[in-house]
Amino acid sequence: KDKRVVLNRIRDRVRKKFNVSIAETGGQEVWNYSCLTVVTVSNEQRFANQVLSKVVELVEGMRDCQLEDMSMEFI
Repeated sequence: KDKRVVLNRIRDRVRKKFNVSIAETGGQEVWNYSCLTVVTVSNEQRFANQVLSKVVELVEGMRDCQLEDMSMEFI
């Protein structure tokens, strides 16, 4: 339950602040690890990069979690 509380807090804050889609895509079976995927749609790669970078900054600043790895992919 503790993990769910933290994940819900992260998802709610990120969705509210940046209007992006976010979902847990890995680590559901592990109590102290989760993989979150954040998606935004834009006609400019620069704007999408800025939004996703700000999401990373927000998550890094949260005290209840630690960002271990991050990657970006543009299609």
